[in-house]
Amino acid sequence: MSARAIVLIGPMGAGKTSVGRRVARALEVPFADTDKLVVRDHGPIPELFARHGEGYFRALERDAVAEALERGGVVALGGGAVLDAGTRDRLRAHRVVLLTVAPHVVGSRLGGGDRPLLAGEDPVQRWNRIYDERRPVYEEVADLALDTSTGPMADVVDRIVAWVRADEPAPASMEETS
Repeated sequence: MSARAIVLIGPMGAGKTSVGRRVARALEVPFADTDKLVVRDHGPIPELFARHGEGYFRALERDAVAEALERGGVVALGGGAVLDAGTRDRLRAHRVVLLTVAPHVVGSRLGGGDRPLLAGEDPVQRWNRIYDERRPVYEEVADLALDTSTGPMADVVDRIVAWVRADEPAPASMEETS
């Protein structure tokens, strides 16, 4: 594996954490979820939003992204992490995969009420607005885009693993030529 991380970006519910864990296992590299790093160090995200606001959370998230990218392996970013210009700059040195999901599928993936940006209204309508706002940024930083709406997750994992392996330099030959 090279020092460049494999970074998964995309909207809430696209499967970044689930796919990321499986890609890391297949490539035998570490996995980090930046939302989980924030929770580990600072507490639950809904509480951070409620007590300190989104700007405070985004600063913590930026630090978590920097930490995870430095370690390498596979990194799943929170849906809004790419909104930070510094994070986008850091991503240029890494391989970035955009995972997408169709609006008609995402509703079943959003789960309980632990997503502060979806609170207070129809979660799928709000998700659509957020995704539409962020889509140009996702597409700007992505090297590869894959849809997770249909088919087995293993297919998405296999495509990412094949893409990463095709990007790796060939190992130096152990044989000497004469």
